[in-house]
Amino acid sequence: MRQQVAKLAGVSEATVSRVLNGVGPVKEATKQRVLAAAAELGYVPNALAQQFARKKSGNLGVVLPHMAKVSLFSTYYFSEMLSGIGSEVQASGNDLLLLFREADQPRNYVSLFQSQKIDALIVLGAREIPQDRSALEELAQDGYPFCVLNQRYGPRGGESPFLTVDADHWSGSQEAVRHLIDIGCSKIAFINGPEQYSNSIDRREGYLSVLAQSGLPIEQRLMLTGNYSRKSGYELANDLAVLIQSGRADSVFAANDRMAIGAMQGLREHGLEAGRDYAICGYDDADAARMASPQLTSVAVPFQEMGRKAASLLLGGDNAGVDALRSAVLPVQLVARESTGVRQRRSK
Repeated sequence: MRQQVAKLAGVSEATVSRVLNGVGPVKEATKQRVLAAAAELGYVPNALAQQFARKKSGNLGVVLPHMAKVSLFSTYYFSEMLSGIGSEVQASGNDLLLLFREADQPRNYVSLFQSQKIDALIVLGAREIPQDRSALEELAQDGYPFCVLNQRYGPRGGESPFLTVDADHWSGSQEAVRHLIDIGCSKIAFINGPEQYSNSIDRREGYLSVLAQSGLPIEQRLMLTGNYSRKSGYELANDLAVLIQSGRADSVFAANDRMAIGAMQGLREHGLEAGRDYAICGYDDADAARMASPQLTSVAVPFQEMGRKAASLLLGGDNAGVDALRSAVLPVQLVARESTGVRQRRSK
């Protein structure tokens, strides 16, 4: 909506933010033009956004997990979310402050606000562990503005204790499994990630629900666990090869593309080719899915839009799509490719 106001008033989105939040120098004629455009479009920034704008630092903080030997900026999941956050921050005329969290480091997020380093906070890579939950509860109790990305702390479909932007991973998992069943698969192995992440639980529940709806048996031996890394998928290839070669599995659904591609690499070493000897579907629709050979069927997750949405909620008061349960859940979409028998022209 802020973009529409800017277009109608003939100014930048940053100018719209300054006028509506009452900060920064703006010519009176420009101010009146923006207010008239906002009134015409019925746009009113929420109190959270105005509270952010009137603080002193002008920084939106983003907490990221520090992972040894992993470049977060080259990881599709994080780079896409940061791109979305960054574009929204730039449009608002604010700055972005990245904060890296060590695994064993205390989560003292409140001190970031008290020291005026940041005015609002987006948390990436949060897990369902006591340290993470208690740090977020402390922020909520003290009334600081923050948003959790791609991690849910309440029940699926229920009320969230924190402002949350997520994707519909349950439906995405269902769509992936239905696709495998539709192409004739009936023995679907599943590689999931750690269940400290709510999206791992959602994908598992989606997988199980479609098997049950389709009258297919649920077999624990077909349910494997990695850690969302390519290496973990590769290491599970031995178990998958035994299942496929013995006829106990005819397909694989991996909870992210990195594990799927690692599994494909490992299975190739056993003489098994995706799309020929078994079908495989990943999740995320990372760039690597299109570059894989064969190209990987995957579920596209709008990570960039999720990042943009979280930043917009804190910066610009864009409440569209946020329900009374304090969460915005964005849709996902299956993209069928060669690994499940769908031929597509390769991207250049």
